[in-house]
Amino acid sequence: MCGIVGYVGRAQAAPIVLDGLEKLEYRGYDSAGMAIFDGERIHITKSVGRLKVLQELTHDGGTMPGCLGIGHTRWATHGAPSDENAHPHFNAKETIAVVHNGIIENYLPLKKKLEGRGYTFRSETDTEVLAHMLDYYYKGDPMDAIIKVLHRVEGSYALGILFADFPGELFAVRKDSPLIVGQNKEGCFIASDVPAILRYTREVTYIENQEIVRLTADGLHIYNVDEEEVEKTPVTIEWDAEAAEKAGYEHFMLKEMYEQPKTVTDTISPRMRGNEIIIEELGMDDGKLRQVKKLHIVACGSAYHAGVTGKYVLEGLARIPVEVDLASEFRYRNPILEEGAMVVVISQSGETADTLAALRESKKRGFPVLGIVNVVGSSIAREADNVMYTWAGPEIAVATTKAYSAQLVALYLLAMKLAQVRGTVTQEELAGMMDDLRRLPDQIELLLNNKNRIQRFANRYIAARDVFFIGRSIDYAISMEGSLKLKEISYIHSEAYAAGELKHGTISLIEEGTLVAAVSTQPELYQKTISNMVEVKSRGAFVLAVTCEGNREIEKAADYVIYIPHTNRFFTNSLAIIPLQLFSYYVAVGKGCDVDKPRNLAKSVTVE
Repeated sequence: MCGIVGYVGRAQAAPIVLDGLEKLEYRGYDSAGMAIFDGERIHITKSVGRLKVLQELTHDGGTMPGCLGIGHTRWATHGAPSDENAHPHFNAKETIAVVHNGIIENYLPLKKKLEGRGYTFRSETDTEVLAHMLDYYYKGDPMDAIIKVLHRVEGSYALGILFADFPGELFAVRKDSPLIVGQNKEGCFIASDVPAILRYTREVTYIENQEIVRLTADGLHIYNVDEEEVEKTPVTIEWDAEAAEKAGYEHFMLKEMYEQPKTVTDTISPRMRGNEIIIEELGMDDGKLRQVKKLHIVACGSAYHAGVTGKYVLEGLARIPVEVDLASEFRYRNPILEEGAMVVVISQSGETADTLAALRESKKRGFPVLGIVNVVGSSIAREADNVMYTWAGPEIAVATTKAYSAQLVALYLLAMKLAQVRGTVTQEELAGMMDDLRRLPDQIELLLNNKNRIQRFANRYIAARDVFFIGRSIDYAISMEGSLKLKEISYIHSEAYAAGELKHGTISLIEEGTLVAAVSTQPELYQKTISNMVEVKSRGAFVLAVTCEGNREIEKAADYVIYIPHTNRFFTNSLAIIPLQLFSYYVAVGKGCDVDKPRNLAKSVTVE
C-alpha cells in the first residue's frame, strides 16, 4: 500500500526519487508526487495517474533541482484519487512537506482541533493533518515537533519529512508501516521497501516502531522517542531486484498470505473502540440499522464465498435473514427485494462488472447498497450509498488470500454491529467476540508458521486428479474457498460439497486414494462430520481433516489432521482457510504452475 522514497546527499534527488518510485509500482497506486528542496524553498509536483505522468511533468526530474527530496506513490484511503489528495502535503507556509504510508485513525478529531486554531485544509486526506500538526508544534526543533506529533496520533504511519529550515536534513519515522534506510558514498536514503534503493545500496537498516531517523549527506542517526540514539546493524540484501519486490518471497501469493495478520488488524482496529463496534462508514445510526429487515449479499468468486460465511454469521449472531447471490445471477433472476432490505456487494477491486451491475440494479429499484471493497475511489466505492473498506492494500496475485481474509472480518464486524443494535447478543458476549477478533492475527501467524508440515503433505498430492472438500454450515463455506484456491492455481479438478449431501450422489465419485479434505470446526456438527469422514474413508478415500485443537477423536476417522487454535465458532473460517491456502499454494508450486498469474484468469474481472 503506497510507496515512499527519500534522498539527501550530493547527487540530484529528483531522478533518484523517481527511480525508486518506479521500483515500487508493483505495490499499486493511483497518484504520485515529489517534494524537492532547491536550497531556498521546497517545491512540490504531484499528479493523479501513473508515475509516467510525474516523470513527464518534471522531465524525469530535470525541472526540480536539489539534493534533498521525498517522493510518494499513493493508494487512496482518505479521499478519492486527485491532484489535491496526492502526496506530498504541505503546511500553510509551505515550509514543511510530508509523505505518509498508513492510516491516522484519529485524524478527524485532530483536524477539528486544528481548524479551531485557524488551520485550513486543501485535501481530504488524513496525511495533511500531520503536516499542520508538525507546523503547530514546530518551534525551531524538528525532533521536538515530530515527537509531540507522535504522542498525539493514533494509527499506523511511515513518514518522510522535510523542513525548509534544515536544508541538508531528511527526517523519517514509523509505526506499523514498513520503513528502511540505507547509505552509500553519495548520501542516504529512506524507502518503504528494498527495491526502491537496491540500485544504490545493498546495506539497509530496518526501522522499528516509533524510531526516528535523521539523515544527512554524511550519515544517518536513529533515535527513540526519548531522543536517545539507537545503535542498529545494517543488513546486507542478497536478493536480486525482482525477488526484492516480493520482499524475499518466491511469489506474491505467498507474500500476501503472510500479510494476512496485518490485513486483519488493519481492518478490525479502527472499528473496535473500547467495548463498542463503531462502523462510521455505514452512514446509519442505530435506529436505522434496527429498521433493516433483510440483507442480500451479492458477489463473485472468493468474495461470494466470504458472503456465504457472512450469511451464517449474520443469521447466527444478528438473527436477520440473509440471501447470498452470485452477482452474475442476481439481476437476471429478477430478485424480490422487499421493504426494509439492504443489498451488500463485495468486491476486492471495486470494478467487478457483474457486481457493479447488481449494485446498479438494486439502486434502480430504490434499495440502499453497502459496498465492501478494497480499492478507494473504485466504481463500486463511488456508486454505493455507503462503503466499508477492507484495508488489505493492493493484492497482486490473482488468487486472493489477504483480501478474502479482510472481507471475512468486515462481515464479522457488520454482524456484531447488527447484533449489538438488535439486542441479540449480550454486552458480555460481544466483549468476548471482540477479544477473539483481536487474537485472530496472532493465531493466523501461528498457522502460517506451520507451513513446512503442510508443504510436506502437499508434495504427496502434486499428481492428484480430483480433490473433494466437505464441511457443514460455516465449514461448507470454508470448503468452497479451499476448493477454489486449489483449482485456480494448480489446475487440479476440485469440488466442494456440503458434507450432508454426500449420500445424495457425491459419494459415487470417491475412488481408492481420492483425497477428501474435511473441515470440522463447528461443535454442534462435529460428530456428524466425523460420520461423513468415515463414509468416504470406508470407500478408499484418504482423509485430510482441519479441526480445532482438542478434537482428538477425529484422528480415528482421518488419515492426517491439521489443528487450528480455538476461537469463536463464527470466526473459524479465518483460521481454517490458512492451511487450505498453503496446501493449494504448495501443490501448485510443486507442479510448476505460474502461481501469481494462473492461466485464463485476471485479477479484476471487468467484463460480464
